[in-house]
Amino acid sequence: MQLVARHAERPGSRPLYQQVRDLFLARISSGAWRPAEVLPSEQALADELGVSQGTVRKALDSLANDNLVERRQGKGTFVAKHTQESAQFRFFRLCGESGDRALPTCKHSVIKLRRAKPVEARTLQLDSGAEIFEIDRTRYVDDQPILHETISLAAEKFPNLDGFQPLPNTLYTLYQSEYGVSINAAEESIRATAATAQIARRLRTGAGEPLLCVERLALDVNRAPVELRRSFYLTDAHHYAVSLN
Repeated sequence: MQLVARHAERPGSRPLYQQVRDLFLARISSGAWRPAEVLPSEQALADELGVSQGTVRKALDSLANDNLVERRQGKGTFVAKHTQESAQFRFFRLCGESGDRALPTCKHSVIKLRRAKPVEARTLQLDSGAEIFEIDRTRYVDDQPILHETISLAAEKFPNLDGFQPLPNTLYTLYQSEYGVSINAAEESIRATAATAQIARRLRTGAGEPLLCVERLALDVNRAPVELRRSFYLTDAHHYAVSLN
């Protein structure tokens, strides 16, 4: 298999390394390259595609910058795999007053199948009235409830999800290992809100208490929407930390 590269540098065309990157990305998203799998060497990939080793290296570096592959000195390049620890460290942003990352556990969760609300169908790019799984759970730090969250997922993409009980603390590992769906990015909006009576009971606080509401849309490696999550945080002893680069 070879890429036709002779027109790659024409004005307005995409650089060759980006074309190679897209090909590698397609192999990851299709499952041809599985999580934690070691990739062929740069030279082997270059020979297969009929491009230079430098072009392959630049494509892989781009994927590594997006956390889609991992470079391991002396071992090679691997398809990125979510673990409980890595997923929490990357996607969970709550810190204690000391600045240390607070990693929550999940004790109570309920999952049900229902029809998507219009905003859910629109956000997740589903047909009107499509079925979704709703996950409702409370998470704890040091045995204290710290956040309550509601998660919406397309039932068609995650068949029999309600058969996994108990659900793992970090759902992204389940999406990847059981369904071949890797969460690679997320878009978030943050606002202040007040606790409803229901959420106050889950968080052992009073109705009307101030909470931080974080709405997240999780995206797969092709930046297609996968999961809509709304989380309500108690922030009297913790804060939501974001690094801007």
